[in-house]
Amino acid sequence: MTMKHSALFMALAMAFSPAAFSAASAHALPKPVTDADYYDNGKPSEAKVELGRLLYYDKITSGNKNISCGTCHHGHTATGDALSLGVGAGGRGLGVTRDTGSGEYIAKARIPRNAQPIFNLGAKSFTAMFHDGRVENDASLPYHFRSEAGDKLPPNLDNALAAQALFPVTVPNTMAGQKGQNPVANAADAKKWAGPGGVWDLLADRLRTNPEYVALFKKAFNIEASEITFVHAANAMAAFQAKAWRADNSPFDSYLRGDKSALSRGQLRGMRLFYGKANCASCHSGKFQTDSSFHAIAMPQIGPGKGVGYKGLEDFGREGATGSCRDRYKFRTPTLRNVALTGPWGHDGAFNSLEGVIRHHLDPAASLKNYNCKAQPVMPSRPDLDAVDCEVQNHAPSVMAIANANELKPMKLSKREVDDLMQFMHALTDPNSLDLRADVPQRVPSGLAVWE
Repeated sequence: MTMKHSALFMALAMAFSPAAFSAASAHALPKPVTDADYYDNGKPSEAKVELGRLLYYDKITSGNKNISCGTCHHGHTATGDALSLGVGAGGRGLGVTRDTGSGEYIAKARIPRNAQPIFNLGAKSFTAMFHDGRVENDASLPYHFRSEAGDKLPPNLDNALAAQALFPVTVPNTMAGQKGQNPVANAADAKKWAGPGGVWDLLADRLRTNPEYVALFKKAFNIEASEITFVHAANAMAAFQAKAWRADNSPFDSYLRGDKSALSRGQLRGMRLFYGKANCASCHSGKFQTDSSFHAIAMPQIGPGKGVGYKGLEDFGREGATGSCRDRYKFRTPTLRNVALTGPWGHDGAFNSLEGVIRHHLDPAASLKNYNCKAQPVMPSRPDLDAVDCEVQNHAPSVMAIANANELKPMKLSKREVDDLMQFMHALTDPNSLDLRADVPQRVPSGLAVWE
């Protein structure tokens, strides 16, 4: 390398260094992620992690024993299910091959929101769970979490990720099953979640009577069979997710840790746009590219909704958790770690391409108006479900209300700038997340099938 070339290289390196970048941009680059950003310093006990791994993929935790947490948040589909809106209790198969089932246990409806990815949710900064944040840390409460369970929430949950694990098992269409199908479903229908005969106690009783699980719980928590609760199960599953799906070794992480060659020229340009002109970091801030807050960005509404608004097919987002109409159509800012792997995108998976959802942010109201509800979503077809998927999008007053709540101003970016942003999104992918086969057990203690 000549002295001239060497000087040019050094100038470029300094121009794209974190210090120089921060001085010239609207938003400072975050500090590198460290072990201290995670619960248990990123190192939960191996016994707890292994127990959690088995529970996570075991259908014993569902009412009809036909679905596990891992069915819709699977290691083979980047901790989601690769569908816009998933199929819960009663469906068959995994990922894009999943259908709505048949016979007595046929799925009654689509899950109303996209199966959110789980990467890095074991970090301390993730204090609110679900797209609407309806489970969130609250140190002022004796049980430490605000949730729809209120004061019935059991104590001794390790963190918000563990608290979150208590709730899918209580929902008929998600995991519990329908009234009359099983005792767990009957308790869920009566909204009896806690206490003797409640959903959590009934599921824990299944674990208490399984000798293999009893041994695993004793090893992980030093407790006897009679002491096992579903809180122990939730804490174990949270430990597994936190350990297995930590993702902070991307090229961007390497760059933040001082490797100036970690990002390509296009990724560097995309980073400058992200933290500068494009203003992405106004919401996608911090170490995991989320402000952990809630925003309305005119995301198209597809699927069965949450029982509110037009024909009960709308989803009011954060309002459902807070009761405030000022929060209508607001959803939690998602982390962008591994975002290139976790499509479809949006709280309801409305966009089937990463570029599509990026372009939506440039002019949300126009994108909402022009959204192709028949072509974009990725979901198994069934006539009765298909009939409601686009009703809200075809209802002009609803679309107008969603557009009027939008917080983002239109922005013009060239094709090259969009391409550069795309390159930066790929720079947020941890290569360790590309192959998660080892996270999925070949068998589980219940003996139930793992691979169907």
